[in-house]
Amino acid sequence: MMKGIEKEPYQAFLSDIKEKIHKAQYEAMKQVNKTLLELYWEIGKSIVEKQKEYGWGKSIVETLSKDLQNEFVGVQGYAVRNLWYMRNFYEQYKDNTKLQPLVAEISWSHNLVIMEKCKDDLAREFYIRMVKTYGWTKNVLIHQIEGKSYEKFLLNQTNFDKAVPEKYKHQAKLAVKDEYNFDFLEITESHNEKELELGLMKNIRQFLAEMGGGFAFIGNQYRLQVGDEDFYIDLLLYHRKLKSLVVIELKAGKFKPEYAGKMNFYLAVLDDTVKQEDENPSIGIIICKSKNKMIVEYALKKATSPIGIASYTLTETLPKEYRGLLPSPKEIEEKLSGFIESAQSDEE
Repeated sequence: MMKGIEKEPYQAFLSDIKEKIHKAQYEAMKQVNKTLLELYWEIGKSIVEKQKEYGWGKSIVETLSKDLQNEFVGVQGYAVRNLWYMRNFYEQYKDNTKLQPLVAEISWSHNLVIMEKCKDDLAREFYIRMVKTYGWTKNVLIHQIEGKSYEKFLLNQTNFDKAVPEKYKHQAKLAVKDEYNFDFLEITESHNEKELELGLMKNIRQFLAEMGGGFAFIGNQYRLQVGDEDFYIDLLLYHRKLKSLVVIELKAGKFKPEYAGKMNFYLAVLDDTVKQEDENPSIGIIICKSKNKMIVEYALKKATSPIGIASYTLTETLPKEYRGLLPSPKEIEEKLSGFIESAQSDEE
C-alpha cells in the first residue's frame, strides 16, 4: 500500500470504482445486444416484405446469405439458418405489442431457445422475464423449459403469499416447483425414503440442477438438538438468491397433513438456532411421491412458516393428469400478472 493511503478507506474506494466499471460494462453489453436484436428484427422484416412485394421464394434467403457473407467476411450471424431465424423472429412477434419490447432485453441465443421450445405467449413472457431477472444461462433456460418450470409454477402449492415477506415472495415461489423429475435415479418404483435420499446424494449435481439453480448443498441428516432430544432433517440446502436455509423432507408415499406440522417445527428451530441475522426466514419443501391438492391446501392454511408441497416422478414427462389441472388462459394470465409485476419491480 502506498504511503499515506489508509487500507480500509482505499479498499472501499476501490470496490466502488470496480462496481461502477462493471455496471458500465454491463450497460454497454446490454446496448450492444439491443442494437443487434434491432438489426435482426429489421433484416427479418425486410425479408418478409420483399418476399411479399416481389413474390420471392425460399431461394432469396440463400442468395442473401451468400452475398452478406462475401461482403462481411468473418462476421458470424448471416448463415442461411440464422437469416431464417430472423425472418421467423419478426413473424412471431410483429403483432405482439407486449412481447416486442421484451425480446430485445435478452440475448439472441436465449430468444432462439424460447421461440423454438415455447409456442404459448404467456410461457414465452414467463421465461423471458426469468432470463432477464435471474440471469439464466442458455443451458439453465433449456433445463427450466424441459423441466416444465412454467407449468409447475402455475400448479405449485405453497403458503408463501402469507408466510413470506413481500420483498422476496415471488423469488421464493419460483424456487419451489410443483413436481420434480428424478429420472436420473436408479431406483425401483417400490423404493423407500432412505433409498430415495441416498440416490439423491449419489447424484447431487443432477438433484441441485433439478431444484432449479441457486441452491447449495449443506448436508443430509442434518442434526437439530432441542432440549435433550435429537431431530434429523433429510436434506438441508441454502438458496443464494433468497439468502434462506431450505429444508427438504422426502416422503416415498402420499402427502399427509402431519408432515406440515413437523416441517413447521423444523423451520422454527432453524430460525432460532441456525439462521444468521442477515438471512431471511427458512423455507421448507416437502417432496412426496404423490399428493391430494385439497388436503395440501387445508394443511397449509394455518401453517405460519413458509412451506411448499411438491411431488416427484421417476419419468421424464409431466404426468398427463397434470395437464387437466392447469388453469384456464384467463386464470393463468391473472396468476402470472402479480408474479411478473414483482419481477419487474426487481429489475427497476
